[in-house]
Amino acid sequence: MIMETAYMDIVPGKELEFEAAIEEAKGIVSQAKGFQVLHLHRGVERPSTYLVAIGWDTVEDHMEGFRNSDLFVQWRGLLGPFFAAPPAVEHWNLFE
Repeated sequence: MIMETAYMDIVPGKELEFEAAIEEAKGIVSQAKGFQVLHLHRGVERPSTYLVAIGWDTVEDHMEGFRNSDLFVQWRGLLGPFFAAPPAVEHWNLFE
């Protein structure tokens, strides 16, 4: 499994709306080929910053399959209005 991490800086005051939207967005991304799991973490020191971790079978499932699909358009349309800055995204090998 590959873990995608995305740091998402959210417009201050919109955190609870973002949390509700990401629950809806989870239903979208979970339809993508290779999707395994999504975890949401909220910053303690920076409560407007979230770490979203999504498990994929492969990097290609995320970067080619999901990012080039209508599902991504829906995902970004739902979450994009909450971003104070573009998310910082990286991929990680997961050792189990």
